[in-house]
Amino acid sequence: MPVARARQDLFDVLAGQREVPEEGLHELARAAGWPVPDTLQAVVLATPAEAPQLAAALGHALIGNVEGYTCLFVPDPATQTRARLEAALKGRPAAVGHVVPATDTASSLRWARYLLTLAPSRVGPESRPAFVDDHLSALLLLQDESLADALTSRWLGPLEELTPRQSERLEVTLLAWLEGGGAPEAAKLLHVHPQTVRYRLRQIEKLFGPVLRDPRTRFELEMALRSRRLMAHVRSYRARAGRRARAVASSIRPLGMAREARVNGL
Repeated sequence: MPVARARQDLFDVLAGQREVPEEGLHELARAAGWPVPDTLQAVVLATPAEAPQLAAALGHALIGNVEGYTCLFVPDPATQTRARLEAALKGRPAAVGHVVPATDTASSLRWARYLLTLAPSRVGPESRPAFVDDHLSALLLLQDESLADALTSRWLGPLEELTPRQSERLEVTLLAWLEGGGAPEAAKLLHVHPQTVRYRLRQIEKLFGPVLRDPRTRFELEMALRSRRLMAHVRSYRARAGRRARAVASSIRPLGMAREARVNGL
């Protein structure tokens, strides 16, 4: 089997796009000249530019394509320090997955791809890669949007009868209180007077009642508040991306119509 074909097949197996028995994986690795290490780390690029050079810089990473994304499997992540990854990926939009055993490489790839869809794809010298390790709690909360919506509906219902401004004010106060552990700490986070926080907390207690004294309830409330903010960010980003895509499509369509008109002699 040609080396290039073997490397592509090996990538597909590690990415979870095809299955082979364990002995088949070892055969592919030998044919590809790419021994599968104990642990791997996925990198997903927003653009394929200079991918071979980047792969060489990252320990001869394995290159492949998944649904239009150029992806790399970086071998022996312990030798590819974060500083080295940041230096190699500087200036390009990319996401770096978490380190996983070789048997779970598809997971690192899946979360890196998901993170890349949540991060603005700005290309420029100051662009930095996003690391899954920096967003573990957010990704856990966002892994199922339906459950995230159910969580917020379950716990934040008392805020629904307020005006949007009132709801927002009490939400940020409640989250700051849960994060800080008290009114003075919340006041520092919000840059307001502690008495302002205490006044809002009395309003919150009237809405939620004695359940705020329960540690498990406070934990789920914090998750619900974080989920709501994360989902708002994601939906706003998707809406902006959709508007940009429609704007690009509308700008291309007149050019295409003009070319068709010229061809038809109009």
